[in-house]
Amino acid sequence: MPANAPPSTRRLAVLLGGLAMFGPFSIDTLFPAFPQIGAQMGVDKLAMQQTISVYLLAYAAMSVVHGPLSDAIGRRRVILAGLGVFALASAGCALAATLPQLLLFRALQGLSAGVGLIVGRAVIRDVLHGHDAQRLMSHVSMIFGIAPAVAPVLGGWLLGWQRWPFIFWFLVAFAVVLMAVVWRGLPETHPPAARLPLRPASLLRAYAGIARSPRFLRLSAAAALNFGALFLYIASAPAFVLDLMRLSERQFGWFFIPMISGMMLGAFVSGRAAGRIDGARLANVGFACCGVAMALNIGCTLLAGSPSGRWAVLPISLNAFGIALAFPIITLAILDMYPRQRGSASSLQAFFGLLVNAIIAGVLSPLLSGSALHLALGAAAFAVGGWLLWWWETHAMQRVLRVPQEPAALEPVVP
Repeated sequence: MPANAPPSTRRLAVLLGGLAMFGPFSIDTLFPAFPQIGAQMGVDKLAMQQTISVYLLAYAAMSVVHGPLSDAIGRRRVILAGLGVFALASAGCALAATLPQLLLFRALQGLSAGVGLIVGRAVIRDVLHGHDAQRLMSHVSMIFGIAPAVAPVLGGWLLGWQRWPFIFWFLVAFAVVLMAVVWRGLPETHPPAARLPLRPASLLRAYAGIARSPRFLRLSAAAALNFGALFLYIASAPAFVLDLMRLSERQFGWFFIPMISGMMLGAFVSGRAAGRIDGARLANVGFACCGVAMALNIGCTLLAGSPSGRWAVLPISLNAFGIALAFPIITLAILDMYPRQRGSASSLQAFFGLLVNAIIAGVLSPLLSGSALHLALGAAAFAVGGWLLWWWETHAMQRVLRVPQEPAALEPVVP
């Protein structure tokens, strides 16, 4: 496909949504296989939890490279290379015989899995602006939201046919199909004239300039903590579904499908509201939904004692709805701060979010997942932290708007 061929919005939404899916697929398809892998390798639940945290730490470390690399050599090349590495890493996971081998290839998966989501955000801002970008970001979020709902259910079905390595062979096939689709369907959206040289010293200065921005830190932390309330349950899904809800390996859908349905509905509403409702006001609604959801979650947990009923996931679904309303608006606000460094800004935002997720998966989830009340209180703490940072951001911007700003102040100058 010619580099200058304009992609249709619908095709781009499907393609970028598919690219964003293979990261969640790497986490969620494996959940039903935890008992089987642990039994075969002779390790406990805590050790199996490290397959998530190792993956996320590697994902976070490489996330600071994906964006700048795409700024320097183009979006398409980086995506294709990442998919190729991911396919090889998934094959290594399928062939692993010990936990150290599995962790090694899980780390390699994490190093490559971020290209779809991180570079995809930069692609959106390459081709669209304003309300159109919000709509496309919301459409991608809707497609992306299918992965966590389908993945654990699919993982349970795959375990019914074959043993756990078959899950990773499925991921190999998925990555290869995506490579073919990208090769044929994704044009280069970042032309050579707009590219920045990849110099380590300049890259470090760029990151330092972005990371020193109070507004960037507020927005990134607000998004990371708000999503952390949901990710605590995602990372704790094996314990929450199997131990607390007392369901089987094939019944993860009872948890994931309502949760992701809430996220997809929120993304749909966000896209429909673009241009009709002010972005800050819509984000406020999203944070309000998260607050109501956390209050209901704690109240229901206190009344029931354990999440044995299917209704226990409804507050989590409302939380997912609120997150999906606010997240596209926060992400676009960050990207708009650095129009010539969208890849770097997207990478650094992803790094902060993934670092929070890695801490949740490796530290907090093992500590809290034994109790439904502890999970509910932990999630509420993340939601409150995210809202406080968003409240701080909105009030800070109101003060800034009263003072005339020089245009050059919007983006640091990077040599």
